[in-house]
Amino acid sequence: MLESVGALTGSPWIYVVVALSVLLDVFLPVLPSGVLVITAATAAAAGTSTVAADAAGAARHVTEVPSLLALILCAASASVLGDLAAYRLAWRGGARLDAAIARSRRLTSAQERLGSALNRGGGVLVVIARFAPAGRSVVSLGAGASHRKAKEFLPWSAVAGVAWAGYSVGLGYFGAQWLGASWLGTAISVLALFVAGAFAALLIRRPAAAAAAATAPASAPTAS
Repeated sequence: MLESVGALTGSPWIYVVVALSVLLDVFLPVLPSGVLVITAATAAAAGTSTVAADAAGAARHVTEVPSLLALILCAASASVLGDLAAYRLAWRGGARLDAAIARSRRLTSAQERLGSALNRGGGVLVVIARFAPAGRSVVSLGAGASHRKAKEFLPWSAVAGVAWAGYSVGLGYFGAQWLGASWLGTAISVLALFVAGAFAALLIRRPAAAAAAATAPASAPTAS
């Protein structure tokens, strides 16, 4: 993937590919949008190093590379737009939406594990869930289905998008700086993204488990 994305660097198409992947990820959580952002950032960091070397030599061809800041803004904007689209779809949805979610085992499982926690967690949990597997889909669809006000959801969606995009681009950049633009550096950066996702899922599940444990005695029948 690094070679394929690297071939797009220096072209505006890299932003289009990243934006489409992040935008559609809310509907298709299987899309590797995070891996793509990290790979693009790794390729950009490698190109930046090449440009610096060329400038020092003052005689070699300089290749344009995507801006890391633009990459963050692109990924974050696409994340918010995707959240908004899912939010509006769920707001107006009905039986068809429920059937579509039911056909996705991953979304159904995520709803069962995270649903109650997301309803209680508020804005901070929107940010945490952005890193969890399918968490973004559950939050956006859940906010729309429960008819939460846009002003209560979208600001936190923006914070979540910027945090996720900055973290992903940062992983790609620093991975390339420390380990070079190789498959090893990209793999370690992707692993760090997955670790963050697992940790986010753990943070989301813990309040739900604690709440279930607290309510269990109250709901248990009393002995006569």
